[in-house]
Amino acid sequence: METGATPVSETALEAALRRDRWIVGAGLVVVAALAWGYTVTIAARMDMPEMTSMAMPERAGWGPTEFLVAFVMWAVMMTAMMVPSVMPMVLLYTAVQRRRASGPRYFTVASFAAGYLAVWSGFSVAATLLQGIVHAAALAAEEMGPVVGPLAAAILIVAGAYQFTPLKRLCLAHCRSPLAFITVHWRDGVQGAFVMGARHGAYCLGCCWPLMLVLFVVGVMNLVWIAALAVFVLAEKLAPRGEWVSRIGGAVFFAWGIGMVLAG
Repeated sequence: METGATPVSETALEAALRRDRWIVGAGLVVVAALAWGYTVTIAARMDMPEMTSMAMPERAGWGPTEFLVAFVMWAVMMTAMMVPSVMPMVLLYTAVQRRRASGPRYFTVASFAAGYLAVWSGFSVAATLLQGIVHAAALAAEEMGPVVGPLAAAILIVAGAYQFTPLKRLCLAHCRSPLAFITVHWRDGVQGAFVMGARHGAYCLGCCWPLMLVLFVVGVMNLVWIAALAVFVLAEKLAPRGEWVSRIGGAVFFAWGIGMVLAG
């Protein structure tokens, strides 16, 4: 008697799930790769005078063009940093969507991802405004470089202390439990998928926004730190002891900020 036989319908479903995961996963990898390529290119060209003037205009203020250039830079950089960490959630959503629907519903999956990235685009607007204020007030040591001492210390202390707050723990718990999130927040349809993606993006933003402000301390287009923070966020969400990764990082940032205060 054979014990490993699988019903044809189940075999077909598993094959469809594997195909969906490959297609969606490949799409996310392409998006992340394009975003990283753009970020690396901009960082490499930032020393060129024409690029510097576009990214950081005169102290008097920014016009619409300068704001748009800076916003695109932030939005693409956030996409590069956050897409890898959201891939498990999107792939799980894809599998659940396949089981609940008669087809793969790739538009619905794309809507979920779009909702997530829309939240980070909103953060990019705020970061662009903050960058404009920092530049106009001459709070940065150089065009795209670190902010001056007291502000840098304040950002690091806030980023470090935030890692120990209840809000951080709540948001990180949601980010680390994709199945629970989907079960609780499920909505049908393309619009429902966008709302789900935006809601997950809100938890992710609540988890990570102070970490992104650290870029103002180390240099907005510092590729080493961009990559390091992306890996840190990935470890927080996916590592077996991600909560401890978060706390250790918080302690490091807090001590760094206090050290700057004492040294100043």
